[in-house]
Amino acid sequence: MKKYLIAAALVASSAYSFGQDVNKLIKQDDVERVIKTLSADDMQGRGTFTPGIDKAATFIEGEFKAAGIKPLTGATGFRQNFSMVRTTPVSAKLTINGTEVPADKFAVKASGSFNWSSLDGVEVVKVPAGKNFGAVFQQLSNSGKSTIALVDTSYAAMFKRIVAYVKRGGTSFKGAAESKPVVFVMAGIDEAKSVTLTYEAKTEEKPLFNVAGMIPGKTKPNEYVVFSGHYDHLGIIKPMEGDSIANGADDDASGTTAVIELAKYYKKLNNNERTLVFVAFTAEEIGGFGSQYFSKQMNPDQVVAMFNIEMIGKASKFGENSAFITGYERSDFGKILQSNLEGTAFKFHPDPYPEQNLFYRSDNATLAALGVPAHTISTDQIDTDKLYHTVKDEFSSMDVNNIVATIRAIALSSRSIVAGKETPTRIPKLER
Repeated sequence: MKKYLIAAALVASSAYSFGQDVNKLIKQDDVERVIKTLSADDMQGRGTFTPGIDKAATFIEGEFKAAGIKPLTGATGFRQNFSMVRTTPVSAKLTINGTEVPADKFAVKASGSFNWSSLDGVEVVKVPAGKNFGAVFQQLSNSGKSTIALVDTSYAAMFKRIVAYVKRGGTSFKGAAESKPVVFVMAGIDEAKSVTLTYEAKTEEKPLFNVAGMIPGKTKPNEYVVFSGHYDHLGIIKPMEGDSIANGADDDASGTTAVIELAKYYKKLNNNERTLVFVAFTAEEIGGFGSQYFSKQMNPDQVVAMFNIEMIGKASKFGENSAFITGYERSDFGKILQSNLEGTAFKFHPDPYPEQNLFYRSDNATLAALGVPAHTISTDQIDTDKLYHTVKDEFSSMDVNNIVATIRAIALSSRSIVAGKETPTRIPKLER
C-alpha cells in the first residue's frame, strides 16, 4: 500500500510540476496577441492566393524565428513553397436534346477547356431524390469518368450552392493529370439523347506556401512528431450586415495560434528526444493542398504522431477543460494523451460527431491514410456552430480561456510522445 501511495504521489507531483511549467510558458496574453493578429481585418480573411495570406505567412514566419526554431532540413527559410494550377471558368454553353440549358441549371466541374459534340465516351447518370447529394457530388467528381448527372429538382437549394462553387473555379497540383469533366444538370430532364457542350476556362500557375519549422530531436532525430493547423480561410465573401471579411478566428487562427505557442513552449523546454515539426498549412479550405504537399515531403514511416489542431476557440459540448479527438478509436493516441493528463481537470473525448466524417475532412487526413496516427483535436460544436464559415467568426467571439486551456492540455498530453517514451499504434492504411 505504501508503494502505491508513493507512486501516486510521484504521479501527482510530476503532473503538478509539468502543469506549473506549462502555465508559466504558455501565457494567455501572448495567445490573445497571436490570434488577434491572425484574425484581424487587415489579414483580409487569409484567402488562398491573396495578399492577406502572404501577410499571415510573414507573421507566422516572424513568430517561428522569434521562438528560435529552425527551418526544415534542407530549407533556407520557413516557407515551404510549391505551385498550383488555378482554373477559372470563362464561358459554358450546354445543349441537351436540341435545347439550350439555362446557365443556372447546370454546373461544370473540369480542370480545363473542352468540347463535347456527342455522348460518345460520356456516361449519363441520374441522381434521384433521397440521396446524400453532397456525397454523390464528391463521388462523381472523383470517378475519373466524363459524366452528365441529371439531378432531381428536390436538391434545388444544394444545387444552387454547387453552381456557385464551380463558378469559383478549381485548383490542382502542377503536373497533375487532368480530371474528366463532370456536368451536373437540374432542368427537369429525364433522359439525355444528345448533347453538345462548349466549355472555356483560363488556367494560370499560382504560388502557395506552408510555413514550417522544427526542433531537432536529441536522441531520436529521425522520429518525427508533427503539430499542425491551417492558417488559410475564406477571404472576402458575400457581405453580412456590411461586413465581408471572413476573419476565421476559430477556423483556424485558433489552431495556428496553438502551433505557434507549442513551438515556443517546446523550444524553451529544450528537452525533446524526437524531432518536433510545427507547420501552418495553406489551402485547407479549397481542398487540403497544403497538407497534401507536406505529406509528400515526409517519410510517413518516420512520423510517430500528428497533432492537428482545428477550431479550439469555444468550449466543447462536454464543457470546460475538454476537447475531442477525431478517429479516437483508430489508435491509442487518445489514451496516451489522457494518461499524460492524470491529475489534471482536462479530458479528451472521442469525436461526438461521427456523421460529419471529420477524421477525413481536415489536414490530418493525408498522413492518416498513409498509416500515421494523425488525429485532429478540436472543441467546436460543429453541428450547431452558426458562426462557422461566416463573417461572424471573429476574435470577439472567441473564448481565449478555452484556447489557452486546450493548448496547455496538448502540451502536457504530448510529453511522453515527444520524449520518445511512448509511441501511438499505427492506423491501418487507407486502401484506394
